Amino acid sequence: MKFCEKCGSYMRGTFNGFKCSRCGNEIHTPIVEVRQIKSNQPTPVDVVSDTDQNYRTVTKTCPRCGNPEAFSKIGYSSGEHAGVRQERAVERLTCTKCRHNWTEN
Repeated sequence: MKFCEKCGSYMRGTFNGFKCSRCGNEIHTPIVEVRQIKSNQPTPVDVVSDTDQNYRTVTKTCPRCGNPEAFSKIGYSSGEHAGVRQERAVERLTCTKCRHNWTEN
């Protein structure tokens, strides 16, 4: 953003620089070319495994494979409706056999 040195008005950018819309004052600036450099090598991605140490084992039947064991973790959901704040607990379950995920309220 640039302001006119003569009248103090906002100057608009043009191909040659800046031009004041009120008094017509022009400031010529050098053209700067911006290029994006593309790399042929992919960016490395760090993969962090979520270990099952944070989960407890419960006896819940998997809806996909019927396995009777699942890992459980309690999450909390909060929201507001019509000015009333509501919070509820959501149990996130993962099957120990097929790794299927589902939730229960």
